[in-house]
Amino acid sequence: MTELHESAGTGPGDAHFTVFSDRADAAAVARSLAHPGTRTLKHPSGRPWLVGHWDDQEIVTASAGRTALAVIGCCPVDTTELEARAGRLRDLAELDALARSLSGSFHLVAAMDQQLRVQGTASGLRLVFHAAVDGVRVAATRADVLAAALGHDPDEEQLAVGLLWPVPYPLFETSHWRAVTAVPPQDALIVAADGRTARHSRWWSPPEPVRTLADGAPLVREALTTAVDARTRQGGVVSCDLSGGLDSTSICFLADRSPAKVVASTWPGRDPADTDLHWAERAAKHLPDVEHVVWEADASPLVYDGLLDIDDLLDEPTIGVMDRSRVLHHLPGMAERGSRLHITGIGGDHVAWCSEAYYHRLARTEPLFALRQLRGFRALWQWPLGATVRALAESRSYGRFLADAAGHLRDPLPDSVTTSLAWGMPPRLFDWVTPDAERVVQRALREAAAAVTPLHPDRGMHTDLEAIRSCTRVIRQWDRMAARAGVPMASPFLDDRVIEACLAIRPQERVTPWSYKPVLTAAMRGIVPEECLRRTTKAAAAMDAADGLRRHRADLLALWEDSRLEQLGLVDGDALRRLAQRPSAPGLRDAILYSTIAAEVWLRGLSPVRTR
Repeated sequence: MTELHESAGTGPGDAHFTVFSDRADAAAVARSLAHPGTRTLKHPSGRPWLVGHWDDQEIVTASAGRTALAVIGCCPVDTTELEARAGRLRDLAELDALARSLSGSFHLVAAMDQQLRVQGTASGLRLVFHAAVDGVRVAATRADVLAAALGHDPDEEQLAVGLLWPVPYPLFETSHWRAVTAVPPQDALIVAADGRTARHSRWWSPPEPVRTLADGAPLVREALTTAVDARTRQGGVVSCDLSGGLDSTSICFLADRSPAKVVASTWPGRDPADTDLHWAERAAKHLPDVEHVVWEADASPLVYDGLLDIDDLLDEPTIGVMDRSRVLHHLPGMAERGSRLHITGIGGDHVAWCSEAYYHRLARTEPLFALRQLRGFRALWQWPLGATVRALAESRSYGRFLADAAGHLRDPLPDSVTTSLAWGMPPRLFDWVTPDAERVVQRALREAAAAVTPLHPDRGMHTDLEAIRSCTRVIRQWDRMAARAGVPMASPFLDDRVIEACLAIRPQERVTPWSYKPVLTAAMRGIVPEECLRRTTKAAAAMDAADGLRRHRADLLALWEDSRLEQLGLVDGDALRRLAQRPSAPGLRDAILYSTIAAEVWLRGLSPVRTR
């Protein structure tokens, strides 16, 4: 049996670790990464297997015969069941089925016959990286840990790519560190018995979207109920967002059915037209056992708040820094009320709705149906007829889409219908990005275009998966920030089983101009009161972003003084300083500064040892 030692660790919600083969040379590398406060999970030989930080509540281990398994994160599997699964394994490839059967959000690590297998989640919320450290192949859940072991600086070319708005697949899934390789979320890392060679093995593919809404909604309900139960079955106190939107409202009602005491948290918007509080109060009336906390609207931090004070250790830049203060501000209040976990509705927009890009295919396979729907979308989103026809007629491959984008990086942002029916938003660079950086980005786009395979042949499914994985890149960093703040966060909509249940429903029933989030509405009927299911709007928080730009102008100006990006030759610091002095400039409402700010904040947060 494996065993634990050095039991000092971290609180729940911030599990991160490295994984080592059962070899003497790997043990030597592992010892160099075992710092005070780290924990070690051993191979039967006594050599280190996992080294890092985790809480006892976040890990389940089992061994049987020549197989050892570890599940780290949130998963309702117990030791007895995991031992039974380990006893039946004959090959590491059989773990594909195990990984697809377990609910929750977790890393799965296995050791068998001197081989290793390490995988995260298909959502991308839990990632895996690997690198050769002193010739030994080491896996890790954070790229910066491997970079520190190698003594490497951030990859300047990847920093340049990160200035795109937005960064398209597959470029946003590349490590920001030289010699550190990112494992695609749909793949597992397999380290051979020699401890040095490694390969990626696909374990997950999206379901075919063939279920009707009537057949699929009960499965969505079951998956989401199981996901919430995995977080609440231990009882105690949990807190939940209650924005008044359908996503967070559904989570609150599911949590209220659990053994846990629920505290619901509502931040009203500053915009007088924002109806979130009205809908949240309507929901709260049906939750008599839930404590409802309503914060003062003006007490909520604005977008861009606290950018100069961020000191979180992150393994890549994230646009999540723009909302960091807003995300964390209420957590101390939840902790005072006893919350051990804060559950969000994040991800509902990405899985309970879907891209209109499916209608590019449906216009060819079901033209009469698609035409009726597209008329509705045109009226809903004000799509011009000519632009809609051109977007439907365009038939480039995804590789061609990326290659063409390389030649149009300075073009204006496209209209909404082009973006909605294409492979996604064509990436752009802006005036403050230098020509040298632009050339790096163009080369990266063309190289990716020559080798890329889309996430799915259907541009609608590709766009859905890309949106999910872009979202989880932000949420994984917020989760780390929240755990550090004392109340870990969880987002059940982003569990793989929930995503699969939603993606399996036919797109023509998932996204329609005639109803809002029909999948979640159907799934939650009987759990969420009908009056709460009738909301068809969503607050945009545009006023908070605009006010944030104006109020934090001085911070933005200070951010570009002694800019790290400018020192690397990636941005024109003068242009950014001029822009900071006029934050109401046209175009900033589209959040086009986010990726540049994210990179600058990240570089400033790195220790001097890891930067030039």
